[in-house]
Amino acid sequence: MTAKLTVVRSGALTTVQDGGRRGHAHLGVPRSGALDSAALRLANLLLGNAPGAAVLETTLTGCALRPDRGVTVVAGGAPCPVTVDGRPVAWGVPVRVPGGAVLDVGGVTAGVRSYVAVAGGIAVEPVLGSRSTDLLSGLGPAPVRDGDVLPVGTPARQPALPDSAPWPAPPTELTLPLRLGPRADWFTPGALRTLTAATYRVSQHSNRIGLRTEGPALERVSAGELPSEGMVLGAVQVPPDGRPVVFLHDHPTTGGYPVIGVVTETALAAAAQAAPGTPVRFTPG
Repeated sequence: MTAKLTVVRSGALTTVQDGGRRGHAHLGVPRSGALDSAALRLANLLLGNAPGAAVLETTLTGCALRPDRGVTVVAGGAPCPVTVDGRPVAWGVPVRVPGGAVLDVGGVTAGVRSYVAVAGGIAVEPVLGSRSTDLLSGLGPAPVRDGDVLPVGTPARQPALPDSAPWPAPPTELTLPLRLGPRADWFTPGALRTLTAATYRVSQHSNRIGLRTEGPALERVSAGELPSEGMVLGAVQVPPDGRPVVFLHDHPTTGGYPVIGVVTETALAAAAQAAPGTPVRFTPG
């Protein structure tokens, strides 16, 4: 039999995430998946899991879990204190948690999202080929709650136990390479200059759907509206308040506000770890 994890403390927002629900955007289904895809892959690599195996993505305050039998876990992504039955253990490398012990992944000391991976992966039932929670559409499992019991898959192999792993530090300033279009012509030349010259900041209203910014408003040429059109991961949409919103993994697949540009997907992992107040600069990409 494989292990089960009982959620002792669910934290502010903890969801099951994997490599995402790809290939269904034409049906109106977002990709979802781990916002920090690099952290997902590294945590799974350390445990011998498939790169996109399901993990728990926590937000700011971590979570606590009790396995019913011994498991090997990694807590990575945003740095945080980690304990087993109150005793400090290593962050960012595999640790063994005995059956009945409580693994507590604490609040972040930097960044936003920590990832709790277990050898064998979180084995909730997949929906459309993915185990990810999608907060916008409601597909996949609901965000975890206290008392939930999560099944664990069969570990592929006994993982190595390295002394350290190359986790990137959360950004102190977020640089987002941007390709203008498809609706850059809806904005004044001054707005286009402002977008790549001004410093914005991450808004506290950011979430898995989009990274919202605070800063100078971008002036439009026309006050008209667009018919709803397709949206891609990394699209920078400008709502009526003029402040750019960078679409993340739970973004809608269509939208009616103009997209001034698209951020390179590889830059979005850092966006997942940019805490409110972090400076944001858009650079020509």
